[in-house]
Amino acid sequence: MSLGDFFWSLLAFYFIFFYFMIIFRILGDLFSDHETSGVAKAAWIVFLLLVPFVAVIVYLIARGKGMAERSVARAQSAESAQQDYIRRTAGTADDPATEIAKAHELLTSGAITQPEFDSLKSKVLA
Repeated sequence: MSLGDFFWSLLAFYFIFFYFMIIFRILGDLFSDHETSGVAKAAWIVFLLLVPFVAVIVYLIARGKGMAERSVARAQSAESAQQDYIRRTAGTADDPATEIAKAHELLTSGAITQPEFDSLKSKVLA
């Protein structure tokens, strides 16, 4: 095998890998779209099996914008869920004013002392 043959084989492998990545991306988008009916999903799959290259191009042209919007919506949803989890886990779900108000209530009820209140207040404001 010559160096040229190796590079052509490498290029062919790259395009095959790229093609399968696009196919899996399309199938993932197709099955994650809740607005598309089951018949339409089945039709797209049959179309992808019968004429794969044409179907990929048609899908990307026809549904590419919606594909991007669904991807962004999923990413934003995942990020907000992660941020909510972090806030719940860290115990900082409230804003600083609410935290200080809670600490003041504890101070007035006698559950904490003035130095403890000052310590909590400085942590919240930091």
